[in-house]
Amino acid sequence: MAALIVGAGSDLTYLTGYRIHTSERLTALVLTADGTSRLVVPALEAPRASAAAPDLELQEWQETEDPHALAAAAAADTGDIAVGDQLWASFVLRLQAALPGRRFLPASEVTCGLRMRKDDAELAALRDVGASADRAYARVRELEFGGRREAELAADVAALLRSEGHDEVTFTIVAAGPNGASPHHYTGERVIGAGDAVVLDFGGTRAWYCSDITRTVVVGEPDDELVRVHDLVRRAQEAGYAAAQEGVKASDVDRAARSVIEEGGYGERFIHRLGHGIGLDGHEHPYLVSGNDEVLERGMAFSIEPGIYLPGRFGVRIEDIAAIGDDGRAEPFNLADHALARVR
Repeated sequence: MAALIVGAGSDLTYLTGYRIHTSERLTALVLTADGTSRLVVPALEAPRASAAAPDLELQEWQETEDPHALAAAAAADTGDIAVGDQLWASFVLRLQAALPGRRFLPASEVTCGLRMRKDDAELAALRDVGASADRAYARVRELEFGGRREAELAADVAALLRSEGHDEVTFTIVAAGPNGASPHHYTGERVIGAGDAVVLDFGGTRAWYCSDITRTVVVGEPDDELVRVHDLVRRAQEAGYAAAQEGVKASDVDRAARSVIEEGGYGERFIHRLGHGIGLDGHEHPYLVSGNDEVLERGMAFSIEPGIYLPGRFGVRIEDIAAIGDDGRAEPFNLADHALARVR
């Protein structure tokens, strides 16, 4: 591979410490196989880039210049080009036009292996943001649920995340009653009622690293099936934790949790993978899913989130973030109570 070109996004942050939003102005870090590096950056962003990455060579471009030509000129003369997975198609097409005849590959072929294995500082950041989410959930349980709209409660959840130390809130799913059967329900205007199971899935960032936690609560007293389903999901998560060890395939961790739900008679209602990697992005490698034979290693961080979804009735999901620790086992970064909490 002759050169790596990544744009605004987590790969850029990981490699340089510089974080900038994606926009129609191209920011491109160009790394070549011979060890040279250059950040092609809009002139109006140059002061910020210089402050964040003072040792990096900057090539500023003015509004009337073509940044794609500048990035192409910084790449090697021959060989394959790896481009950032999150680089806009419009940027990639222009880079291809500026580098005719070159083969383009996804940058994740290079960056994925680096970012999957978290160092001590990254693991500390994930522990910190996970503890912040735990504190927020403890306070969420004290809120009034019954008679309120999902969206109202979601706003309270977001405020509690910030008050407990999050820099940004990236999502707050509040899915009550039958809405809980949609794993990625769009929080809306449904009024939460007595007896509703409520799936709470929320997260954000602190010092750029992501949290992601899910708990299921019930307004008042649960019916027997909700208690049974919640217990099954809890035991499936425990099986996932037990299986998640150094040297184990990601697919086998999914299998361990999924088999518990299948044996309980709800296998067809567990409709997503067991987990996803997490770090600077909320979803990244490794993915705990059938067919992924990637072997877990120390420092890999991921969610463990089994769920059961009964259309028209309710859903249950329990999610923690964990990482393979020095002892080769999954260390939880969320310690919030897993019980089916009764709320008002």
